[in-house]
Amino acid sequence: MSLYRNSAWFLKGLTEFTKGAFLSASKNFVEKDLETSVVGRSFLITGANSGIGKATAMAIAKKGGTIHMVCRNKDKAEEARAEIVKDSGNKEIFVHILDLSETKKVWEFAESFKKKYKALNVLINNAGCMMTKREVNGEGLEKSFASNSLAMYILIKSLIPLLEKSPDSRVITVSSGGMLVQKLRTGNLQSQRGRYDGTMVYAQNKRQQVVMTEQFAKAHPNIHFSVMHPGWVDTPTIANAMPDFHSSMKERLRTPEQGADTVVWLAVSEAAGKNPSGHFFQGEEDEENTMCTKKDWTMKMKERIRA
Repeated sequence: MSLYRNSAWFLKGLTEFTKGAFLSASKNFVEKDLETSVVGRSFLITGANSGIGKATAMAIAKKGGTIHMVCRNKDKAEEARAEIVKDSGNKEIFVHILDLSETKKVWEFAESFKKKYKALNVLINNAGCMMTKREVNGEGLEKSFASNSLAMYILIKSLIPLLEKSPDSRVITVSSGGMLVQKLRTGNLQSQRGRYDGTMVYAQNKRQQVVMTEQFAKAHPNIHFSVMHPGWVDTPTIANAMPDFHSSMKERLRTPEQGADTVVWLAVSEAAGKNPSGHFFQGEEDEENTMCTKKDWTMKMKERIRA
């Protein structure tokens, strides 16, 4: 990453990705977009036991949706489920234990889910992995790539038949503005060459998610695809993998609920489905179209994919 990209991204973040930026943008939110019931609709959310995933699950559960929580840690997942059931009064909350870094198990889970359940209206790829050193999974694949990019691809690809036969189906992927510091690089997907930098590998994975979203949208027009940046959010991933950034920026970081706001809107609102499929959403504004009327403005991807 060049010094220019790094500096430009950080300055952009200070003005657009913080808690203050969210509170400013929230003045233009159209609250009626979220005044909807999703009773009878099913939502599969990865990484749903903490952070943005848990906040998303809680918000949708309160609207009556059936929630499938895909989590790695059983104890934490059950604890989060109990809290969601208690606060939402919704008992249609189901826990599935899965390590997204284990590629074969991701495929097995998706195939099993497809056979067991008759419908899936919304898939939310939220779980993220930021490694501090290079590690590989049981298949010999670098874990960050396996968890962030390959797991997303497998879940979408395997669950497409189920999504396509479900009404108003959507796929939402939680990416990151960090992808702006990386060009798409397909020649080193396993991060085998050069010094391993976990934050840059993560940013590259997030760039890959954006590109895949656009391609899936082109290939499957009956499903609405979107990818979004939640802003700088106070989550366990940031606290554990970027402790210096977390401690220095803690007062400016968004809450998980603020970070989940766009995800929830994309998942449940009628207005979100009217946007073109395959777009990238950023928390505050569309840098290419300031005339939009919705709270989260579409940032068209074509000029950015290889920028």
